[in-house]
Amino acid sequence: MSKKNQNQFVSEIADINTDFPRWYTDVVIKTELVDYGPVKGTMVIRPYGYAIWENIQSEMDKRIKKTGHQNAYFPMLIPYSFLTREKEHVEGFAPEVALITHFGDEELAEKLVVRPTSETIICEMYSKWVKSYRDLPLKINQWANVMRCEKTTRPFLRTSEFLWQEGHTLHTTAEEAEGETLLMLSVYEEFMKNVLAIPVLTGKKSEKEKFAGAVATYSMEAMMLDGKSLQAGTSHYLGQNFAEAFNIKYLDKDEKHKFPYQTSWGVTTRLIGALIMVHGDQRGLVLPPRVAPIQTIIIPVAMHKDGVLDKAKELENRLVEAGIRTKTDTTDNSTGWKFNEWEMKGVPVRLEVGPRDIENNQVVLCRRDTNEKITVSMDNLEGEIQKLLDEIHEAMYQKAKDYLYSNIVPVNSIEELKEAVDNGKFAKMMWCEDRACEDKIKELTGATSRVMPFDSEPFGDVCPICGKKATKVMIFAKAY
Repeated sequence: MSKKNQNQFVSEIADINTDFPRWYTDVVIKTELVDYGPVKGTMVIRPYGYAIWENIQSEMDKRIKKTGHQNAYFPMLIPYSFLTREKEHVEGFAPEVALITHFGDEELAEKLVVRPTSETIICEMYSKWVKSYRDLPLKINQWANVMRCEKTTRPFLRTSEFLWQEGHTLHTTAEEAEGETLLMLSVYEEFMKNVLAIPVLTGKKSEKEKFAGAVATYSMEAMMLDGKSLQAGTSHYLGQNFAEAFNIKYLDKDEKHKFPYQTSWGVTTRLIGALIMVHGDQRGLVLPPRVAPIQTIIIPVAMHKDGVLDKAKELENRLVEAGIRTKTDTTDNSTGWKFNEWEMKGVPVRLEVGPRDIENNQVVLCRRDTNEKITVSMDNLEGEIQKLLDEIHEAMYQKAKDYLYSNIVPVNSIEELKEAVDNGKFAKMMWCEDRACEDKIKELTGATSRVMPFDSEPFGDVCPICGKKATKVMIFAKAY
C-alpha cells in the first residue's frame, strides 16, 4: 500500500494513542457496527455488528447448554411492586429504571418497569413452578434485551438498552449454588480465551461493587488498550435473598419446606466493545477469527481480465464449503480502496488473486493482525487458511495476555497507586477490605476496586491506605 493511501486511510480514524475515546467512536461508526438511535443512549446495531453478536451468541449458547441449562423467555414488563420486594435490589436499580405509567390514555393502577434485569419476574415464576426437591436444580437461561437509564453512554460499552444473556438457577444447597456460580464464571473465562482471544482476571468483587441483592459477586475484568478495565461478565451467588422475598419454597426429602439457593450470571453486547478495545489498532478493527462475520475476504486483482472473477468465485465456493466464512469483493472500487476498507473492518485474512497467481496456481494471503503476506498453493487452500485462522487467534490472545500482565503493577502506597493509574496500569494492592479505603482511593485517583483475583499471591500484610492488616489482593483501576 502506498504511503499516500496509508495517510488517507488513517485520517479517517482518530489517533489511537492520543485520543482513544474518539478512536473508539470513529471505529464503531465507520466500520458500520452501530449507529446512534433517535432516543438518547440507544444504539442501532447494524448488520456487521449484529453478525458479530450472533457469532458470540452461538458460541456462548453451546457452552450454556452443555452445562445443563435450558433457554426460556420472560416478559420485559415487570410490576413495580416486584422490584421493591428485595431491599438491596430496589436501592441498586431504582435510579436506572424506566417506568411505564400509561397504556394509551389510560393511567395504570400500578406502574410497570422495563426490566433492568430479570431476577424479580423470574423469581415470581419460580415461586409457582418449584414445589418439591424433585424440581431442583432448576437451570434456566434467557437471551433478551434490558433497559437501564444511563447518564453517560457509549456504543456497546454503556447504553440505555443492550442485549445479553442472563442465567438464573435454583439449588437445594448453598454449596451447589456457589459451585454453579463459579462454574459459570469459568465458562465465561474459557469463552473469552478460546473465542474472543481476550485474557481476563477472574475473582471476587468487593461488597461495594457486588450486584444489588447478591451475597457475593464474581467477575472477569479485561484490560483495554488505554489501560482501563472493562467488566466483561459477572456471576452472582444470591443465597436465599430473592427466594425469601418471593416466597420460593420447596418440600424437601425430610418433609420440611425450605428456601432454595440461587444464582444469576450474564454477559452482554459489551463484549463487542471489549474485543474492539483489546485488539484494535490505528487502522480500525482487528477481529478474532472465531467471531469475525467474514473470516476471509477475497480481492480479485485486475478483475476485468478474463478468468479472474471466475477463479475468485470458485475459491469462495470452496472456502464456504469448508466452513470458512468468506466473501468476494466484486465492487468497482479500486484494489487499494478495497484493501483499506476490509482492513478497517478487521477481516482476519485477505486473499489476493490475479492473472499471474492463476498462472502459478497460487494466491497471496495477508494477515490482518500482523499485515504479514504469504504465498500459498491453491491445492490445499482450505487447510492453509484454517491453519492460518487458528494461528491468528493464538497470536492475538498471546499479544493481549502479554499486554495485560506487563501492565499490572504492585503498589505499596497511595502515591504509587496514583502513578500506576495515571499511567494506564492496573494497580495490584494489599487491601484491608474496608470500604473507607476503597472510597478514598476513588476520591484521590478516580480508580475503583475491580476484582480480587483468584490466583494472586499476597505480597504484604498491611493496607497502604490505612495501615491496618491487609487480607486481600485487590486490583484497582479506572474503568468503563
